[in-house]
Amino acid sequence: MEQPEESPGFLLWHVTLRWQRDVTAVLQPLGLTHVQFVLLATAWWLNDHGGKPSQVELATVAGTDVKMASQVIRALERKELITRETSATDTRIRRLGVTDAGAALAPRAIEAVDRALLARLSPTTGRTFVTALKQLR
Repeated sequence: MEQPEESPGFLLWHVTLRWQRDVTAVLQPLGLTHVQFVLLATAWWLNDHGGKPSQVELATVAGTDVKMASQVIRALERKELITRETSATDTRIRRLGVTDAGAALAPRAIEAVDRALLARLSPTTGRTFVTALKQLR
């Protein structure tokens, strides 16, 4: 390899850094941090598909640390974007619901974040990129 720019790992690192800056910029006007966005969007999707996840289930699906997710969920609850309800079958478990405000915000935030990621790509290249990301995941 003659240049670092030829290394996929080096390129991915730089793309990740740029994407993190872009995501922070698009989420700031929406009043969300990146982690808040991930947990809200995941909870919204799960709620929209018939589920009310526990905090552990949400963290698992989102790929986040359970303890950190718990703190972020409390922040989302204070912002009135998520509710935590005691499970009918196990009082130790809190089921998460997305409020009307959260349900209105989540798809807007998802669109903004996806647009920020794919903004520099043509639609065809964007679809190819998403396919490649699925394979890498």
